[in-house]
Amino acid sequence: MPAAPPARAGLAVPVAVAALLAVVLTAFAWFAVRSAPHDLPLAVAGPAPAVTQVETALDTAAPGAFAVRPVDDETAARAAIADREVYGAVVVGPSGPRLLVASAASPTVAASLRQVAAGLGATTGTTVPVEDVVPAPEADPRGAGLAAAALPLAIGGILTAALTSRLVRGRLRRAATALAAALAGGMVTATVLGSWLGSVEAGWWTTTGVVALGIAATALVLLGLHDLLGTPGLALGAATTVLLGNPLSGLAGAPDLLPGAWGAVGQWMPPGATGTLLRATSWFDGAGAGPALLTLAVWCAAGLTLLGLGAARARRVPPAPAAPAPREPALV
Repeated sequence: MPAAPPARAGLAVPVAVAALLAVVLTAFAWFAVRSAPHDLPLAVAGPAPAVTQVETALDTAAPGAFAVRPVDDETAARAAIADREVYGAVVVGPSGPRLLVASAASPTVAASLRQVAAGLGATTGTTVPVEDVVPAPEADPRGAGLAAAALPLAIGGILTAALTSRLVRGRLRRAATALAAALAGGMVTATVLGSWLGSVEAGWWTTTGVVALGIAATALVLLGLHDLLGTPGLALGAATTVLLGNPLSGLAGAPDLLPGAWGAVGQWMPPGATGTLLRATSWFDGAGAGPALLTLAVWCAAGLTLLGLGAARARRVPPAPAAPAPREPALV
């Protein structure tokens, strides 16, 4: 392929860099800047007039930030938090309102709810007590380790697919290699995030299995795309994982903080589903893990299906005819 003229190359490079930066900044910065509470599920327990009063105060202080769910009593409120149906609860009793939060579900949301408690206290002229019913780990109260793991988990799947597609021959061997690499990645993550940093509190094998499933979900789909479309398919899948899957994972805050329906979109992708599954297994006894587990299983199945389609297409394409053997020169 002939080299581009110097003038054209000198123009193409700045344009390409500007376009790439625009895409990357939009994917990462826009979601971060526009993240804010909207329709966060929040339980309110107490007499009906008190529930109405709290709901009105919340709407006045932060319009559209919370979706109030009335519950019968404090027991029901705690159960809703433990089942991951709500992020917290306001319990109105004879002595006034109290706030229940679950910082393990999202330290960012828990901090927002504490601000709500301060606002309610200013409205009622009293201090609203706050109880963290499902606290984040003492070793990582801000959830920094889990938030920082989003990009490495995405890169783990991409790197697995890239190396496997280049170094391993045969579809079955590639699938087996990807699963083995995913398991190794899960072991490393469980050791670093769990045993060393204390950012997750599920058992070592549980964390290993969750992360391995997340890495395998990405790697198998990328291998399938590479099998069908070649390097462009692998590149497209990798870009989608990094530019959408990573910023939409919700690991840095919560899916409900992302603008519009992007939080739901992020939960349909491996990084978001992996993060949700890690939270569910670490602090909520698996509550809310079903959709995330199903998402990862579907991605793994899709990757294996793509590999199967690639194998079927290879069988239909006739092999190229062998080049004729060179003729021996005649003996004189």
